[in-house]
Amino acid sequence: MKLRINIVLFLLLNCLLFSSVAMGAEPLAKKKKKKVKAKATLTVQEELTPEQQRRYDYFFLEAARLKVQQDYGAAFDLLQHCLTINPNASSALYEVSQYYMFLKQVPQGEAALEKAVENDPDNYWYSQGLANLYLQQNEIEKAATLLEGMTVRFSDKMDPLYNLLEIYNHQGEYDKVIGILNKLEERMGKNEQLSMEKFRIYLQKKDDKSAFREIESLVAEYPMDTRYQIVLGDVYMQNGKKDEAYEIYKKVLAEEPDNAMAMYSLASYYEETGQKELYEQQLDTLLLNRKVPSDTRLNVMRQFIAQNEQDGRDSTRVITLFDRIMEQDPDDAQLPMLYAQYLLSKGMNKEAWPVVGQILVIDPTNTAARMMLLGEAVREEDYEEIMRLCEAGVEANPDMLEFYFYLAIAYNQAERTDDALAICQKALLHIKDDSKKEVVSDFYAIIGDAYHSKNQHDDAYAAYDSALVYNPSNIGVLNNYAYYLSLERRDLDKAEEMSYRTVKAEPNNSTYLDTYAWILFEKGNYAEARLYIDDAMKAEGETSDVIVEHCGDIYYMTGDVDGALKFWKQAWDKGNRSDILKQKIQKKRYITDETKPTK
Repeated sequence: MKLRINIVLFLLLNCLLFSSVAMGAEPLAKKKKKKVKAKATLTVQEELTPEQQRRYDYFFLEAARLKVQQDYGAAFDLLQHCLTINPNASSALYEVSQYYMFLKQVPQGEAALEKAVENDPDNYWYSQGLANLYLQQNEIEKAATLLEGMTVRFSDKMDPLYNLLEIYNHQGEYDKVIGILNKLEERMGKNEQLSMEKFRIYLQKKDDKSAFREIESLVAEYPMDTRYQIVLGDVYMQNGKKDEAYEIYKKVLAEEPDNAMAMYSLASYYEETGQKELYEQQLDTLLLNRKVPSDTRLNVMRQFIAQNEQDGRDSTRVITLFDRIMEQDPDDAQLPMLYAQYLLSKGMNKEAWPVVGQILVIDPTNTAARMMLLGEAVREEDYEEIMRLCEAGVEANPDMLEFYFYLAIAYNQAERTDDALAICQKALLHIKDDSKKEVVSDFYAIIGDAYHSKNQHDDAYAAYDSALVYNPSNIGVLNNYAYYLSLERRDLDKAEEMSYRTVKAEPNNSTYLDTYAWILFEKGNYAEARLYIDDAMKAEGETSDVIVEHCGDIYYMTGDVDGALKFWKQAWDKGNRSDILKQKIQKKRYITDETKPTK
């Protein structure tokens, strides 16, 4: 309704303007000496009257405003109205084409965009948009024709040239590709990328003479840059001109004895020509040369490994070379890391770990190496090694929470409760805003378990509460918290609620099922408790003497004395030698245990 009122007001204003013309102002048409026949639409060449231009601008801007407000339907209608004022307006045609494309009406969108370009050929973005559309629709010939015209009209733009380059490459029109590359070279200057592409195209055309001349011209353009000379040598090598390549490598090394690229290329020459001894000597010269940057040696070694794999050779050559490098340069940590990764990729884990250990000797702050060793220690459940690695890790990388976490677990396994408590509290000092909340929750969980083992129950529950603040779904905390509350026969409703969440999360976990059954038992819901303790026993609960004893207690309270006695004896056979259990068996009745064991 608001839009309709705006249009009416605008038309009324125009009526007033036309009235003023009729009352005194001379109409524009009368000023023209040559009569023009009336037409239903304007041609491209004709201009709008000032009144028409104002109307067009108003509706076009209103359409833009509605588009920003995401009222796309109304905006589209206004653009269509703009085209009734000026059917050849490129701005409205372009905008309308975008709506058609959004609506998947490609033919209409393409037609509108073509008309926009036809009416305003000097607008780069209209032309580029149409070229992209042609390419998307695989209308390659149309795209090529348009782009060829764009390279003339928009000589300062690079995208049309790159688009044409892709088209001509795909069509195998190599002469045209060379032409485009030459144009790019005129604008950008001669460079390695363009020269190598021209070299490739000349080879495709089987024009070897022009191909080599292209790389030679690159060397001539940059005579002081030995890198291009080496590129020329490599090109000679790849195309059978080995003698020429050799001369170039020797020339570069005479000028720059420590040039790593030239050394590696010369090594490749020796390998290619079957000179194995010289090849190995040259690799030694490169990889054992401390003047060669570590990154360069690392890249060369990667290439050597890749080539060795490609040739299908065994790992002996690679391992031998790595060993010699480490012996020659024991203070470089990068190559040993690559060596360790290579050994692991070959399944030689036992040989890899000493190499990783050497990395930590060189650089104790190398987190990647320490984590590799820690992962192996965790898999082996070697808690002494976990403690050794993590104690040093905490000192070397105090912000790495993983080291605190695994150290706390190792301390718990070693029954070093105070140490586990202390390391968790220390870890909390390094918590940051971006620290994972699940990890923080786990630290509080360990603190809670430690306090409970020290019979500091209130402190334990406070820690569990903190753990659940950081991660309300911490299943381990919910289970332990609920079970410990049930042992004290306090807050049983809260305990039941927490335990039920664990059962819902893991319905086949015997520990969680037992906890929930025991809470129901403490609340006097014996029949329901029996259902859950039966599920716990089916879920391999019979392996735990605690769960089996609970099963006996619950069976007794449901009136199944024989069943209870059977389970109590089974718990005794599994190693439970508590006095309470002994009395239950002897007296054949349930006896309250004031100190339930921790699971």
